[in-house]
Amino acid sequence: MKVNLQPLLNDGNIDASQASSQRQLAISVSASAEPQDRNVPVNLCLILDHSGSMNGRPLEIVKQAANRLVDKLKVGDRLSVVAFDHRAKVLVPNQVIDNPEQIKKQISRLAADGGTAIDEGLRLGIEELAKGKKDTVSQAFLLTDGENEHGDNNRCLKFAQLAANYNLTLNTLGFGDNWNQDVLEKIADAALGTLSYIQKPEQAVDEFSRLFSRIQTVGLTNAYLLFSLMPNVRFAELKPIAQVAPDTIELPVQQEADGRFAVRLGDLMKDVERVILANIYLGQLPEGKQPIVNVQVRYDHPSQNQVGLFTPNVPIYANILRVYQPDINAQVQQSILALAKYRQTQIAEAKLQQGDRSGAATMLQTAAKTALQMGDRGAATVLQTSATRLQSGEDLSESDRKKTRIVSKTVLQDTSS
Repeated sequence: MKVNLQPLLNDGNIDASQASSQRQLAISVSASAEPQDRNVPVNLCLILDHSGSMNGRPLEIVKQAANRLVDKLKVGDRLSVVAFDHRAKVLVPNQVIDNPEQIKKQISRLAADGGTAIDEGLRLGIEELAKGKKDTVSQAFLLTDGENEHGDNNRCLKFAQLAANYNLTLNTLGFGDNWNQDVLEKIADAALGTLSYIQKPEQAVDEFSRLFSRIQTVGLTNAYLLFSLMPNVRFAELKPIAQVAPDTIELPVQQEADGRFAVRLGDLMKDVERVILANIYLGQLPEGKQPIVNVQVRYDHPSQNQVGLFTPNVPIYANILRVYQPDINAQVQQSILALAKYRQTQIAEAKLQQGDRSGAATMLQTAAKTALQMGDRGAATVLQTSATRLQSGEDLSESDRKKTRIVSKTVLQDTSS
């Protein structure tokens, strides 16, 4: 397994006469398999809401989806299952799969009852997941259909950050229309997972399957992108780095003891690009080809039992020109548009919360135009529909709000549902 690392500037040419220039640096990171590689065992935890509102068809479909995942697990894979209402319990302790039928019986006995305390489910789920994390790809699916009315949202976020520190990935799945997208998105973002929206019960099976397929493609874990900035180069002060593919996530930056800047990437999937966008400022530089940034990835290789590996350092150069001519990279422009779509939608949601319906509608229209520019027609339709509803005096339904949030974060394969 090796790391592919490809950095690109949105404009590789810089005007030598400018005291300060701003550039966007897009870095594509992925893993690629080599012939000797073996599959990394999966360590999966299902954290399932079985509160009273899940009664009937919703819970039956979720149990069916969970049992199908059990059938997909291979010898050597690990599973744990936590169920929560206003309390939480370990239904299946973390274990290597050797009796899948017994596990499926445990899942099938789950009945709906009580309220919702997501933080309690998270706490137990992380404990179980951590027991099997050595030399595995460790991820959780947290599914809920409700607000966290019996829990503490800040506690949820602390647990998500704890999971990230343990190199555990949390994927969140909102079921129906009554879940809190802010909380579930923050949990997924903090632990570098995916936020999914299951609008209709029958979609649960496909969504569980899609997420599980992504886990199976993970080849390298605990990855960090490391930046060394040359003198006269700095990051933007506000939100300098974000992931823009496959999902958009604002990423925190930490400075390491050696002065480099580190951004956690978590799990790297085989042949699936993670695209990171960094916003940098360059002071005046001498003419010619000048190094501005070095990038490197630190990672673990679980199938080889190796930790703390490094890719070679990749230098990034800019051409400092006396007679400036732009050299725009269309690929990086797409990444810039993806981040703009997300941030414009965030501003629209903030305006809506403040009661500024007109401002929210305008920003959603802007986000729709941005989506069209990048060829994301599905997102453009959803965003424009929400803008039109606000302009005509309608309120956005919970479904509208959730679709808007999801399409702001990613390019969907199918937005017809």
